[in-house]
Amino acid sequence: MRQLILAGLLGLYACAAQAFEVEDQRVFGTGSGAEIAVLSTTDTEIFAPLIEAFLAQNPALRLRYVVASSQEVYRAVHDEGAAFDLVISSAMDLQMKLANDGFAAGYASDAVLGLPGWARWRDRLFGFALEPVVMLASRRALRGLEMPRSRRDLIDLLRANPERFNGRIATYDPHVSGAGYLFATQDARQTDAFWRLAEVMGRLNARLYCCSGDMIKGLENGDLALAYNVVGSYAQTRLPDGAEGELPDIVVIEPEDFTVALLRTAFVPVGAARPELGGALLDFMLGVQGRALIDGVAELPPLDQTALAPHLRPIRLDPGLLVYLDQIKRRNFLGEWDAAMTQP
Repeated sequence: MRQLILAGLLGLYACAAQAFEVEDQRVFGTGSGAEIAVLSTTDTEIFAPLIEAFLAQNPALRLRYVVASSQEVYRAVHDEGAAFDLVISSAMDLQMKLANDGFAAGYASDAVLGLPGWARWRDRLFGFALEPVVMLASRRALRGLEMPRSRRDLIDLLRANPERFNGRIATYDPHVSGAGYLFATQDARQTDAFWRLAEVMGRLNARLYCCSGDMIKGLENGDLALAYNVVGSYAQTRLPDGAEGELPDIVVIEPEDFTVALLRTAFVPVGAARPELGGALLDFMLGVQGRALIDGVAELPPLDQTALAPHLRPIRLDPGLLVYLDQIKRRNFLGEWDAAMTQP
């Protein structure tokens, strides 16, 4: 009997060990009808106003909103077959892999068909917010120096002032951050200047981070002077305002040579219990009210093809995103990155 109990406990432990890691979970609404299950990388407080507006139009429904990292979202769908009606993530490459591998169901509506071609892939994967990937610089730390406006400016600034920036530059660690790896590979595809910049940052002992929020904290407390490749929405929502009559210390810079723009994407999984409700939420996100809430309250820039600035380069939703997910290419890319970061 003791052996049976022990075996059962070990089985439960194995199941728990396999479960994806949840960062936050909240149920919205008090309706007695169906419950929509949403898995997302977007923080609950950012998405809450949109959910509440959707439920105000559908008061009989409830919505369970589960937040996890991009890697855990991928694992939940790909490895565990977790049951959700809509999957939302900022990791475009992992979302594309899930869609390409058959985990996304086909979905068609006027809302998704109205998206620009670069913001949807077939009838499987759909963008709903476009976020520039920016540089952040501290006015205080750069006092007396010109703000960089391009990667070339940044390279020149760092080379000319090594004592000012040694140990005070930040960027994502592509080994641990899926978003950081995506941004770095996209930069490398756009320009050879990326590797020159990486070598300069390496010689100046750049600090590597998992998250945009941690880089912003480093700028706020004075540990950092500059951060490269930060998700724009995090910068806009988390940076403090300046004192009355003063400019804020931290400046958001969209590089003029080009600014990579990330698409937050969503899809209805093939295993959705209520795919029609997942699709209804997606349509609401893409509609007039949803776009206004995404922009004005959630502060995630909505898709607006007519408002694209010339320097913005949206990462296109296509199988090209899968190139650097190949294990050999990933290993080679990270090897080059490590070599650049360990410059003598």
